[in-house]
Amino acid sequence: MLVIGIAGAELAAHERDWLQHDACAGVILFARNFASKNQLVELTHAIREAARFPQLICVDQEGGRVQRFREGFSKLPALEGFASLYQRERERALALAREHAWLMASEVRASGVDLSFAPVVDLGRGNRAIGSRAFAAEPEIVAAFTRAYVEGMHDADMAATLKHFPGHGSVLEDTHYDTAIDKRSLEEIRAQDLRPFAAGIEAGADAVMMAHVIYPQVAPEPAGYSRRWVNDILRTEMGFTGVVFSDDIGMAAGFAAGGVKARIDAHLDAGCDAVLVCDPALVPEGLAAVEGRALNTLALVGLLGQGPRGWSQLLADERYQAAQNRLEDALGNITTTAGQSGAYDNGSLA
Repeated sequence: MLVIGIAGAELAAHERDWLQHDACAGVILFARNFASKNQLVELTHAIREAARFPQLICVDQEGGRVQRFREGFSKLPALEGFASLYQRERERALALAREHAWLMASEVRASGVDLSFAPVVDLGRGNRAIGSRAFAAEPEIVAAFTRAYVEGMHDADMAATLKHFPGHGSVLEDTHYDTAIDKRSLEEIRAQDLRPFAAGIEAGADAVMMAHVIYPQVAPEPAGYSRRWVNDILRTEMGFTGVVFSDDIGMAAGFAAGGVKARIDAHLDAGCDAVLVCDPALVPEGLAAVEGRALNTLALVGLLGQGPRGWSQLLADERYQAAQNRLEDALGNITTTAGQSGAYDNGSLA
């Protein structure tokens, strides 16, 4: 029920011990875990060899400022770049979003990683954490791109994860560093931020990642700690039956529930299937915190990569080079305007 972070480009002995724990369901990788394509393949193999049970190996490989694997990988444009093209050539923009998704997912899968937490379906309305990671400000445009992106990821045999539910884009604060409070009514959130999530669910998205944002007119706690958001709205009202991930419990806005155990318990009690413990320093306390809880690791099995597809097979695929060229030709000269600096550039935050 925990997806954990590790420290470096190789597994340490104590990290191998973590992977033996019954509650360790996966590993999330960051730039600190990447040195080269070959090293990444070796690391993913080592993780699987060290674990008692199948592990869901994850990453945030969105493009733009949040791209953990860079050298030897396609330079993926930020999602914001699609919006201006959409205004001129709607169908071409949506087709390119599918290619972006397919290319991103294909490279990640070729490296032995099961899942990239994508797409971001928050509205692009100036949030410090989201910035150029969002497709657009308008719900109907984000919804259209969400459908296209989910289709592209599925075409590459990768599960799609909608984030950050119920919408992180309409508040200013960055939950990595600050508490974020969205004071709007549920009706307003339904009419705007929830529309891309509804579109993604309809398109068959396999997972959702919760936001650490508090929506006090709906529930008093952050969304990931809230049964109102997870069970009543996401699952019952919106009909989502897939996997629900917490956001990283090491983020400042995640401290609302208390210590590490309190944060993990709050997410699981609210209905999350898996909790992200991205900071390796928190992992031992996290594993101890779930002792005695009923395991739910089977919920993640459906997100595992479906069969091997290595780099040699991908490089021989005619679509691969064509997708790179089409994206570069269409978006290579587009400069995004929001959130171009900060700790996200090749860093460890998402």
